[in-house]
Amino acid sequence: MTVTTPKGSRLGVPSCATEDVASAEAQVLQPSGWPMPKGYANGMAAEGRIVVTGGVIGWDTQERLADGFVAQVRQTLSNIAEILAEAGARPEHLVRLTWYVVDIEEYLTNLKELGQIYRAIFGTHYPAMALVQVVRLVEKAACVEVEATAVIPR
Repeated sequence: MTVTTPKGSRLGVPSCATEDVASAEAQVLQPSGWPMPKGYANGMAAEGRIVVTGGVIGWDTQERLADGFVAQVRQTLSNIAEILAEAGARPEHLVRLTWYVVDIEEYLTNLKELGQIYRAIFGTHYPAMALVQVVRLVEKAACVEVEATAVIPR
């Protein structure tokens, strides 16, 4: 896959193949010959208004954490969808998710159910993602925290 660079002195991510595509949606970056990732993208390129969340955890509006890892993931992703909506963004505008989990085995054990939850909230759009195991999160009972970046097309 060839990615063009922006013209002139403006800063930003690489442009999409055509201006029409660049203004309409994010481009998935899949280098030629690389195996197709499952459930994430190797990279994304987009132009537009950037929306960034803080670290989002699985609590409700009363700051009560959902019970257990899977329930916290469900609430966390729902919370991210609500934050995106505040900016006029939708799940397909996501270009990056960074997951922080306190128990990577719990994540791996629940992959099938987590995939179902992800698709129910965000659909089949898979941005670039990273998963990091951490010793603990600021909220001691939190099992997962996710940061999201979205780009709303111009």
